[in-house]
Amino acid sequence: MHFLVHNGFLITVGVMGGVHAILLLIMLASGVMPLVQFNILSVIVYTFCLLLCRAGHIMPVYISILLEVTAYTIISTYYVGLRCGTYCFLFSIVPIIIYFGSFLFKGNARWSVALMLLLNFVIFAVLYVTFSEVKPVYIVSPASRITLVLFSSFAMVFSTIFYNFLYIYLSEVEKTDLESRNRQLSADASEDALTGLLNRRGFLPVIENLMQEGGDPHFCIAFCDIDNFKRINDSFGHDAGDEVLTHITGMIKKEMQGCEICRWGGEEIVILMRDYDLAVAKEKLEYLRKSIESNPTAFYNKRIHTTITIGLEENSADYAGPDDIIKVADERMYYGKQHGKNILVFKS
Repeated sequence: MHFLVHNGFLITVGVMGGVHAILLLIMLASGVMPLVQFNILSVIVYTFCLLLCRAGHIMPVYISILLEVTAYTIISTYYVGLRCGTYCFLFSIVPIIIYFGSFLFKGNARWSVALMLLLNFVIFAVLYVTFSEVKPVYIVSPASRITLVLFSSFAMVFSTIFYNFLYIYLSEVEKTDLESRNRQLSADASEDALTGLLNRRGFLPVIENLMQEGGDPHFCIAFCDIDNFKRINDSFGHDAGDEVLTHITGMIKKEMQGCEICRWGGEEIVILMRDYDLAVAKEKLEYLRKSIESNPTAFYNKRIHTTITIGLEENSADYAGPDDIIKVADERMYYGKQHGKNILVFKS
């Protein structure tokens, strides 16, 4: 289906050329030489249209199809009459007008599609009124007449089914792509691109929803900051800084499974520890601090030793929102920075 959608014009031109090759044989067998000659000309036209499609000139092909089918319908009705059903070819191009017109015309220009559909109906009405009581130039055999009616009817039905199927498939593909892009945009809006952690926009609502559940929810907030991160960037470059940040956040994700982790900004990381009391949180974070201290970041042939300072606070009824409890954990982290770094600070 992907091939059909992306090669729709090429396939349409090829099918139209094949239709006129079959009509050429039918008219030759029926002895209607003017239409044999017209079908030869039509096959030549569609051959050139194939070349135009390959060169990317779609609009001339679109116009050529509409003009050729309209001209053939009028001329064939004149020569073999309405009873042969060749007017059905006018209806076979209705899906083509709509399907390809929606891609070729944009904005107000799409009114052109409506005008072409109206003109198509007007031509049919004029043909029907004009030739309903007129004797055709050629009287074909009943077998040829039935063949033409069935073939032109089949072309009309096939065109309707085929282009509606393409339209439905393309609509589903576009819907799926749009949903995928929306999911990606939603993820981009709530996640940090470098670390894959939540950003503030994605993290704060998690805490807010937790605090609004009622019943004084039990959790702790850890505010972490990579020590001497600016010096790492200045000494080894920003690529090394990114590698250090990625390495440390990877360790945090491994050690703090089940917790929501946020890149708060720069080298700051905030951890939401659900269902942790202060004693268990201290033990877990102290283990994390020592793990980071003893596992340097490998950057090319260098080993960059890094530590973190952590401020920890436990939720209580005193906190009205996420910002309040995070602020206290931040202040404790900052106190640790001023008193030696590489330390876990909590209320004692």
